Amino acid sequence: MPDHWMRRFAQRPGFEWAPEPPGPPYAPDERVAALQTVVSAGEAPVVLVAHSAGCLTVALWAARHTGPVRGALLVTPPDVPPDQIVVPRTRLPFPSILVASRNDPYTSVAGFQALADDWGADLVDAGDVGHLDSATGFGSWPDGERLVARL
Repeated sequence: MPDHWMRRFAQRPGFEWAPEPPGPPYAPDERVAALQTVVSAGEAPVVLVAHSAGCLTVALWAARHTGPVRGALLVTPPDVPPDQIVVPRTRLPFPSILVASRNDPYTSVAGFQALADDWGADLVDAGDVGHLDSATGFGSWPDGERLVARL
């Protein structure tokens, strides 16, 4: 969606979009490969910014690769059954912030807390913001920009 806050972030200087392979369905190996291409292309440390399934991609990438990552903003990751995608539940090797919504249709508050605990992420309660996407009114997201700046 062109109005999504992540698309707006990607239009700013210093941000780069990791190309999304075709989907759905979610193709974890292809998405991890796309992220690895972007991370390994740069010389400077990067901050990863991910939303929804992109958060799963970051966790999968961190389990398979190393690189110049100084932090990650992980926004409303979905809770997926392990028979669909085996998401690493180990501490990420870089600082991270996980943004939770109290009324997200894809993850419960307890699910967000469990992921934050497993990944070693600071948990930020964004309130009742749905899935924090353009469908719930988040074209521009200044709070997200401030969270990126913290990393």
